[in-house]
Amino acid sequence: MSVLLPNMADFDTIYELEDEEDEHVVSEEHLPRYCPEPVIMRGAGHITVFGLSNRFDTEFPSILTGKVAPEEFKTSISRVNACLKKNLPVNVKWLLCGCLCCCCTVGCSLWPVICLNKRTRRSIHKLLEWENNRLYHKLGLHWKLSKRKCESSNMMEYVILIEFLPKYPIFRPD
Repeated sequence: MSVLLPNMADFDTIYELEDEEDEHVVSEEHLPRYCPEPVIMRGAGHITVFGLSNRFDTEFPSILTGKVAPEEFKTSISRVNACLKKNLPVNVKWLLCGCLCCCCTVGCSLWPVICLNKRTRRSIHKLLEWENNRLYHKLGLHWKLSKRKCESSNMMEYVILIEFLPKYPIFRPD
């Protein structure tokens, strides 16, 4: 704590005063915040192209009860599934063509399917960001497409991760 003395001779001098109490102030970032484990929505389709399944299950997870309405959850998953339904059949066709021509083109025929798969992932990222900004950030949730290792093998798969955002005590005095 700094104090300026009223005497004009000591006008520019700053003196440190000792506090009688030892106050331990803990900053907000060091406080532990309880956040439940994220909900993992794995692909439920029959076709998987480069780790991206052709659909996700619309069944409402019980851990989200009280956080989001089942209708909103189903609508969001249906939007993701519609994006996958539109893009993945084209990816599969290009994958088959790429595999047939792979020997002749020394693997270059697989580039179109890799680029299309990347475009599909980007469109799902944009869709989930739109959903987050529209609804889920207000509810304390964050949806994202994440790459995870499969439980049964060493292969990677894309899953929808529903994370719980930590609540900040905005009414706590400074």
